[in-house]
Amino acid sequence: MSVVIGIDPHKASHHAFAVDEREVELAQLSVRATRTQVERLLSWAAPFEQRTWAVEGADGLGYLLSQQLVAAGERVVNVPATLAARTRVLGSTKSNKTDPNDARSVALTALRHDDLREVRPVGHSEVLRLLAKHNTDIGNRRTQVVCRIHALLVGLAPGGIAKEINASDIDTFLAGLSPTDPVERVRRDLVVELLAEIRMLDTQLKASHKRIREAVAASGTTVTELFGVGPIIAAMLIGHTGDIGRFANRDHFAAYNGTAPVEFSSGGRTVHRLSQRGNRQLNHAIHMAAISQLRQPHCEGRAFFDRKVAEGKTKREAIRALKRQISNAVYRHLAADARRQAG
Repeated sequence: MSVVIGIDPHKASHHAFAVDEREVELAQLSVRATRTQVERLLSWAAPFEQRTWAVEGADGLGYLLSQQLVAAGERVVNVPATLAARTRVLGSTKSNKTDPNDARSVALTALRHDDLREVRPVGHSEVLRLLAKHNTDIGNRRTQVVCRIHALLVGLAPGGIAKEINASDIDTFLAGLSPTDPVERVRRDLVVELLAEIRMLDTQLKASHKRIREAVAASGTTVTELFGVGPIIAAMLIGHTGDIGRFANRDHFAAYNGTAPVEFSSGGRTVHRLSQRGNRQLNHAIHMAAISQLRQPHCEGRAFFDRKVAEGKTKREAIRALKRQISNAVYRHLAADARRQAG
C-alpha cells in the first residue's frame, strides 16, 4: 500500500500526517526541529514501506528537512503553500487552520496531483544562489550608506559630491572642509564613521566577486558565453534557476522568470501585457544582460532591438522582446550544461 506523508514545517516544530491511497488517516506525529528530527520521523514512518514525503514549501521553510530526507534516500515532493491552502479550504472536510489540518491538506494535495516537483539534492546552483544573494545584500547595504552620506554632505557644502561616491572622493571632500559650528562638526564625524563602513563594504564586495568568479568557473557553465553575462549575472541565473530539468521547455522557463507576456482578454478583445510574475531576481539578471547588449552597437542583441523598433515596436516592447530572446538562450545553455554533466 502506498502512503503519502504530509509535512507542515515550522521554525520550531514539524507536523507529519500520513494517509493512504483512499485518503484515510493512518497516523500523525509532531516533532521538534532538532538534530534528531529526521531520525524520529523515519522511525515513526518505518511501518509504511512504500512512502512518499510531501513537504510544504520545500524551497523555503521546509528546505532543510526536505534535503535531509532526500539525503536519507527518501522520495520527497514539493507542495506549494497556496495549493495546500486551497485543498484545506475547498477540498477537505477540515478547513480550520491547525497544524494537523495543514499537514493533512499537504498530504491530500500530493495524492491528488501527480505532477508535483520531486525534490533533488542541491548542487552547485545552491552555492551560486547563496553567493549571489550575499553579493546583492552587500551592494544594497552600500547603496543605503552612500545615500546617508549624500544627505550629510549637502548639509556641509552646496551640492555635496555631484557624482557617484567612492571613498577617495569623500577623503578629498573632507580634507577641504573646516567645520565652523557644532552641527557641522557632528555632520563631519558622522560622514567619517560612514566612510569607514563604505571601506569595509568595498572590501567585502571585492572578496564576494572573487568567490563568485571562482564558483562560476568551477561550475563549468557555458552561460557566460552569452554577451552581457559575466560571473555575477551567471551566478544569479544559475542560482535562481536551480534544476533546469524542472522546466519542460523554454516557454515554461520564460513564464518562471517573467519574460513571457501574460494574456488578458475581455469582451472578445485579447491583449498581452508585461508579466509581473515569476522570479524577480532571475528577471533582473536577464534585464541587466539585455541592457549590456543594448550598450554595444555591434552586438546581436542591439541589432535585434533595432529591428523590433523599425517594425513599429516601442522601445519598451523591443526590450521585452530582447529579454525573451536572452531567456531562450539562457535556457538553451543551462539545458546543454545539464546534459553534459549528466553524461
